[in-house]
Amino acid sequence: MSWINSPEELARLRRTRTFLLDMDGTFYLGNNLLDGSLAFLETLARTGRSALFLTNNSSRSAQAYLEKLTRMGVPKEFLNVYTSGQAAAAYCVREFPGKRAFLLGTPALAEEVSRMGVTLDSGHPDYVLIGYDTTLDYDKMTRLCDFVRAGLPYIATHPDFNCPTETGFAPDIGAIIAFVEASTRRWPDTVIGKPFAGIVRGALELMGSSADESAMVGDRLYTDIAAGNNAGLLSVMVLTGEASLDDVEVSAVKPSLVFGRLADMAPELLYSVPHPALALASDENPSRIQGKS
Repeated sequence: MSWINSPEELARLRRTRTFLLDMDGTFYLGNNLLDGSLAFLETLARTGRSALFLTNNSSRSAQAYLEKLTRMGVPKEFLNVYTSGQAAAAYCVREFPGKRAFLLGTPALAEEVSRMGVTLDSGHPDYVLIGYDTTLDYDKMTRLCDFVRAGLPYIATHPDFNCPTETGFAPDIGAIIAFVEASTRRWPDTVIGKPFAGIVRGALELMGSSADESAMVGDRLYTDIAAGNNAGLLSVMVLTGEASLDDVEVSAVKPSLVFGRLADMAPELLYSVPHPALALASDENPSRIQGKS
């Protein structure tokens, strides 16, 4: 399959001022930076654009992600992170004031949601909140299913089925949700993160940006790209993580644009910059992306 980016959507990309960037599979893979990621940020800096890292992965705190990005060499002006865990905590504080939550999540998530005002109670909760729990064990799953089966309100931080790794994929919260559904016949009442527009609106509020001047960039059709489409943003897919061009062909969710990696957007972002010192030579046409047939 081949994908040709339309001139109209490329023109919209050139007008984009704020980029919401997925992290794992888009900017890095596991503990390794993806090729061209820092160069992309350099292009944003040179052209006066901004970025916020928007991740569905709720297994770590925002501070942990900031520390990881710092180690990877991300400049200070781009150290902006908003996680589905933070968005879920804000939702729970607003919707369940004074109530207690059973949390299926890592210690880092427990600390973050507690700091944001969520009261945790593993014995007698009023509702359940689940995140991507890399410390999962059978006792936790059993207690979670008991509370869900009993009818307590049931919230999930995000819906991703897999988390990209250096060796492939690890089961993400979507797999946990499927386990719970098989046992309890219930799906979460509310899912917070991408593809739902609420987390995107929260991110734009943090950045002081509007949807018509912003883009959502990621590697997953059913979360990143759907979130951008649902919130009215330009949606840009990169082919460095989960989705392939073959996936785009059969998916009902279509991105506005497709690039091989983040840095492949640089020629378009520099296109409208008149100063010759900012010109970037390129032998490739970024408007055409080739996929496997």
